[in-house]
Amino acid sequence: NNDYEFRANKDHIDTEFRINEFFLQTSFGQESIKFGRQTVVWGETAGNSVLDVINHSEFRDLTIIDIEDARLNQWMIVWDHFGENSNLSSFINLYPEFNPAAVRGSPFFFEPPFNLTDYDRNEKLLFEAGTQWKKSFEGSDIAFMAAYLFENQLRYEDPVTGIGDSVAEKNDFVLLGFSANKAIGRLLLNFDLAFSHNVLANSFNFPGTTALAMPINLRKDQIGTSFGFDYAIDNEQSVSLSIQAQKILDAKEGLLPGQTLINDGAFGSWLVRYSNTLLNSDLVLSATLQGDLEADSLLAFLSAEYTINDNWAINGQIISINADAASPLVFFAEDLRIGTTITYSF
Repeated sequence: NNDYEFRANKDHIDTEFRINEFFLQTSFGQESIKFGRQTVVWGETAGNSVLDVINHSEFRDLTIIDIEDARLNQWMIVWDHFGENSNLSSFINLYPEFNPAAVRGSPFFFEPPFNLTDYDRNEKLLFEAGTQWKKSFEGSDIAFMAAYLFENQLRYEDPVTGIGDSVAEKNDFVLLGFSANKAIGRLLLNFDLAFSHNVLANSFNFPGTTALAMPINLRKDQIGTSFGFDYAIDNEQSVSLSIQAQKILDAKEGLLPGQTLINDGAFGSWLVRYSNTLLNSDLVLSATLQGDLEADSLLAFLSAEYTINDNWAINGQIISINADAASPLVFFAEDLRIGTTITYSF
């Protein structure tokens, strides 16, 4: 009851809840239609894919959920057609959501000259839409996809009159992508490729970090790739590795004198995971390491989950974050978090 959220809520404890997915589905023949809160995942490299930009993310629950499950579902209509060797999937996002501004007093908050607000829709109809075609072969899959999306991070402009709140501006862009995987014995190779047309320069897509990298009002094309592998050491152990790299094309063109980009050149991250199942599958030990390509930050996640019986399980986690001054995660330098989760299944 003494953190910044408590103070921002006028010294009252706030209660939050989230339903991970909630939708209605009907199927007929080779078709399936779903309406409701959903998550669309296109990338093959789980947790570190350049294609997983459809649902925006929120990282406050890192102690109780996996990194890839930090994606927040949105109101969507999803249509799937299941063919003999290929599938076609399309979605329409009826209410695109954006990253909220940082809460006053939080590590990412800064005192702006004008109050930051949410995007004013003014009864405008906003929607996102995309289509993926996927074909399966023996031991491998390939997929092509295209989508019209909005960037999750808003851009803020000063009010024209110099009085009042900042004006939140959205940015739409087009995503073209390709993904593939290949199974070779115990080894699964993954590959993703993304081309983004008209993204905002200098936009750092991490919730609440508007103070660290204000988007520059220049639209750029961006290309990115993520690749890696999953390897089953034996029936109890597995390890995975993935690397993500992106680059803005013609990054310096159009910049004003003195302007620089925080994401100039190649930027991205790497992710390593290890899992070991013990005691007849009652105990699962896992470790996750994630850092950026410039070696400016490192996140270490250690977890142990023990199944007590068919209904109850308990999990403990330790998260350590280290970052230097060049990383946007510098506010979490030497941050250590310990958490536990009790799960009831029925």
